[in-house]
Amino acid sequence: MSHQEQHFAEKIRAQGYRLTPQRQLVLDALCAMGGHATAGEVFEQVSPQMPALNQATVYRTLEFLVELRMVARSDITGQTVYEIVGEQPHYHLVCRRCEHVYEMAADQLTDLADWLLAEHGFRADLDHLIITGVCAHCQTPTTS
Repeated sequence: MSHQEQHFAEKIRAQGYRLTPQRQLVLDALCAMGGHATAGEVFEQVSPQMPALNQATVYRTLEFLVELRMVARSDITGQTVYEIVGEQPHYHLVCRRCEHVYEMAADQLTDLADWLLAEHGFRADLDHLIITGVCAHCQTPTTS
């Protein structure tokens, strides 16, 4: 996913912030990595391009982008990972036994979001969601 496709610069400026070189590098790295990446992996990706950039700046930049809802932070299999938030919400089903991650269509939870709003006046942030459980493969008893 290209950061130009997502119009990140415009989104950041529209919220009153600047697109600094550090922010641009982190966004570029997340786009290039194309999925879930730890802060350490992002740092490894960007440090050759900007050797003066330290790990703390990468963490702060990631958290800044999470606050702007441009990047999602998730705990998957015991690691904090980051990924670009796309135009369409998406969800992950994570098996707590085998740790396999399955993607789920976003429209499956539309009824839940509508119900939460109607019944509780609660507007849920369902743009990125992790649901843990046990996958079908791990539920199947093995024969010995």
